Amino acid sequence: MSVVTAKDGTQDWGSGQPIVFYHGWPLSSDDWDSQMLFFVEKGYRVVAHDRRSHGHSSQASNGHDMDHYADDVAALVEHLDLRNAIHVGHSTGGGEAAHYVARHGKGRAAKLVLIGAGPPIMVKTPANPGGLPLEVFDDFRRQLAANRAQFYLDVASGPFYGFNRPQAKVSQGVIENWWRQGMMGSVKAHYEGIKAFSETDFTEDLKVIDVPTLVMHGDDDQIVPIADSALLSAKLLKNGTLKIYETFPHGMCTTHANVINTDLLAFIEA
Repeated sequence: MSVVTAKDGTQDWGSGQPIVFYHGWPLSSDDWDSQMLFFVEKGYRVVAHDRRSHGHSSQASNGHDMDHYADDVAALVEHLDLRNAIHVGHSTGGGEAAHYVARHGKGRAAKLVLIGAGPPIMVKTPANPGGLPLEVFDDFRRQLAANRAQFYLDVASGPFYGFNRPQAKVSQGVIENWWRQGMMGSVKAHYEGIKAFSETDFTEDLKVIDVPTLVMHGDDDQIVPIADSALLSAKLLKNGTLKIYETFPHGMCTTHANVINTDLLAFIEA
């Protein structure tokens, strides 16, 4: 299989119909290891980028917002000439993927998958009374600025993978890999990215997206509560399908990769 590394840190493997993977905050394309290996072996061309200032990408000073994120993906898609592509976004990457498909995907995007994703909007507003208070995200910024290394360990060893649940099977390797990915990126980008993933309103994006869209969410997601995300997104999409996973955590693409990969494949091949 061919491997191409572009200037933005893109991993491009295989051939066939392309699948574009968008990682969550504050991670990198490495977070899709289980999915990329699975789908390249199924004959797909898999592409996963490191968002600007994340992972191996260069550390830009500005542009840490959803418009720039989506425009960066558009440049990547055009550079690789990806057509009839499946766009799969997890968490922050779900908002990025939805914004790309709505803003640039006409004629190029075939399907969309939102996994544990933030849309329509995470923060509490008069129009979104079920959202998380702004103080929650202010606390993220406070902890990140005070001690990013410890904050990332706390997130990975606790709510992200549900490792704080009594019956959880904790993997130290998974925790350290999450921490490794996070610490590779720019602290400035991660700090400013909190506003991007929490305060961006994707309502109008969801309304205009007309490609088949699968919304996948764990009902024990402690990072992006399901009631104010997937349940609402599925209603706004013209051609959306909602699949709820009982007891699955936010990081279910890692903790339950076999289940998620099987369902992704079924949706893609349908």
